[in-house]
Amino acid sequence: QVQLVESGGGLVQAGGSLRLSCAASGRTSSSYAMGWFRQAPGKEREFVAHINWSGSITYYADSVKGRFTISRDNAKNTVYLQMNSLKPEDTAVYYCAATKYGTSWYSRSDKYDYWGQGTQVTVSS
Repeated sequence: QVQLVESGGGLVQAGGSLRLSCAASGRTSSSYAMGWFRQAPGKEREFVAHINWSGSITYYADSVKGRFTISRDNAKNTVYLQMNSLKPEDTAVYYCAATKYGTSWYSRSDKYDYWGQGTQVTVSS
Protein backbone atom coordinates (compact mmCIF):
# COMPACT_ATOMS: atom_id res chain seq x y z
CA GLN A 1 0.00 0.00 0.00
CA VAL A 2 1.22 3.48 -0.91
CA GLN A 3 -0.20 6.70 0.50
CA LEU A 4 0.14 9.94 -1.44
CA VAL A 5 -0.38 13.47 -0.15
CA GLU A 6 -0.22 16.49 -2.44
CA SER A 7 0.54 20.05 -1.36
CA GLY A 8 1.52 23.37 -2.86
CA GLY A 9 -1.63 24.35 -4.69
CA GLY A 10 -3.12 27.81 -4.48
CA LEU A 11 -4.17 30.94 -6.33
CA VAL A 12 -1.71 32.56 -8.72
CA GLN A 13 -1.92 35.14 -11.48
CA ALA A 14 -1.40 34.19 -15.10
CA GLY A 15 2.30 34.02 -15.88
CA GLY A 16 3.16 33.03 -12.34
CA SER A 17 4.63 29.83 -10.92
CA LEU A 18 3.77 27.16 -8.39
CA ARG A 19 5.52 24.02 -7.23
CA LEU A 20 3.41 21.06 -6.25
CA SER A 21 4.74 18.32 -4.00
CA CYS A 22 3.58 14.76 -3.57
CA ALA A 23 4.80 12.96 -0.47
CA ALA A 24 4.67 9.19 -0.68
CA SER A 25 4.73 6.71 2.15
CA GLY A 26 4.55 2.95 2.30
CA ARG A 27 6.76 0.08 1.36
CA THR A 28 8.80 0.41 -1.84
CA SER A 29 7.11 3.69 -2.76
CA SER A 30 10.33 4.87 -4.40
CA SER A 31 10.16 1.98 -6.86
CA TYR A 32 6.94 3.22 -8.44
CA ALA A 33 6.72 5.39 -11.48
CA MET A 34 4.73 8.52 -10.71
CA GLY A 35 2.37 10.76 -12.60
CA TRP A 36 0.51 14.02 -12.26
CA PHE A 37 -3.01 14.37 -13.59
CA ARG A 38 -5.50 17.22 -13.41
CA GLN A 39 -9.23 17.64 -13.58
CA ALA A 40 -11.04 20.87 -14.32
CA PRO A 41 -14.73 21.37 -13.49
CA GLY A 42 -16.93 19.58 -16.00
CA LYS A 43 -13.99 17.91 -17.70
CA GLU A 44 -12.40 14.49 -17.57
CA ARG A 45 -9.19 13.85 -15.70
CA GLU A 46 -6.22 14.38 -18.00
CA PHE A 47 -2.58 13.39 -17.99
CA VAL A 48 -0.04 16.10 -17.18
CA ALA A 49 3.38 14.53 -16.55
CA HIS A 50 5.11 11.25 -15.71
CA ILE A 51 8.45 10.22 -14.27
CA ASN A 52 9.98 6.78 -13.97
CA TRP A 53 11.28 5.37 -10.70
CA SER A 54 14.82 6.69 -11.11
CA GLY A 55 13.91 10.05 -12.60
CA SER A 56 15.76 9.34 -15.83
CA ILE A 57 12.63 9.27 -18.04
CA THR A 58 9.90 11.90 -18.16
CA TYR A 59 6.85 12.50 -20.34
CA TYR A 60 4.60 15.54 -20.63
CA ALA A 61 1.27 16.44 -22.13
CA ASP A 62 1.68 18.73 -25.12
CA SER A 63 -0.29 21.44 -23.32
CA VAL A 64 2.34 21.77 -20.57
CA LYS A 65 5.54 20.86 -22.39
CA GLY A 66 8.18 23.53 -21.90
CA ARG A 67 6.32 25.08 -18.96
CA PHE A 68 6.06 22.26 -16.41
CA THR A 69 8.84 20.08 -15.01
CA ILE A 70 8.38 16.84 -13.07
CA SER A 71 11.12 15.61 -10.77
CA ARG A 72 11.55 13.32 -7.80
CA ASP A 73 13.74 12.94 -4.74
CA ASN A 74 13.65 9.29 -3.71
CA ALA A 75 15.57 10.00 -0.52
CA LYS A 76 12.61 12.15 0.53
CA ASN A 77 9.96 9.97 -1.15
CA THR A 78 8.66 13.09 -2.84
CA VAL A 79 7.68 13.97 -6.40
CA TYR A 80 7.46 17.56 -7.58
CA LEU A 81 5.71 19.41 -10.35
CA GLN A 82 7.23 22.80 -11.08
CA MET A 83 4.69 24.86 -13.01
CA ASN A 84 5.86 28.04 -14.76
CA SER A 85 4.13 30.48 -17.10
CA LEU A 86 0.78 29.40 -15.75
CA LYS A 87 -2.35 30.06 -17.78
CA PRO A 88 -6.00 30.28 -16.73
CA GLU A 89 -6.61 27.00 -18.56
CA ASP A 90 -4.24 25.29 -16.11
CA THR A 91 -6.87 25.79 -13.40
CA ALA A 92 -7.81 22.36 -12.03
CA VAL A 93 -7.46 19.97 -9.16
CA TYR A 94 -4.06 18.32 -9.52
CA TYR A 95 -3.54 14.71 -8.47
CA CYS A 96 -0.41 12.66 -8.11
CA ALA A 97 -0.54 8.94 -8.69
CA ALA A 98 1.73 5.90 -8.50
CA THR A 99 1.91 3.03 -10.95
CA LYS A 100 3.55 -0.41 -10.96
CA TYR A 101 3.51 -0.43 -14.78
CA GLY A 102 6.52 1.79 -15.20
CA THR A 103 6.41 3.98 -18.30
CA SER A 104 4.40 1.62 -20.49
CA TRP A 105 1.01 3.25 -19.93
CA TYR A 106 2.15 6.58 -18.59
CA SER A 107 -0.80 8.65 -19.81
CA ARG A 108 -3.60 6.23 -18.85
CA SER A 109 -5.15 7.02 -15.50
CA ASP A 110 -6.59 3.49 -15.23
CA LYS A 111 -3.04 2.09 -15.07
CA TYR A 112 -2.22 3.96 -11.88
CA ASP A 113 -2.69 2.07 -8.64
CA TYR A 114 -2.64 4.76 -5.97
CA TRP A 115 -3.91 8.33 -5.93
CA GLY A 116 -3.63 11.33 -3.68
CA GLN A 117 -6.55 13.47 -2.60
CA GLY A 118 -5.69 16.33 -4.95
CA THR A 119 -4.69 19.95 -4.56
CA GLN A 120 -6.46 22.92 -6.15
CA VAL A 121 -4.60 25.20 -8.54
CA THR A 122 -6.36 28.36 -9.65
CA VAL A 123 -4.83 30.71 -12.21
CA SER A 124 -6.46 34.11 -12.53
CA SER A 125 -6.32 36.15 -15.72
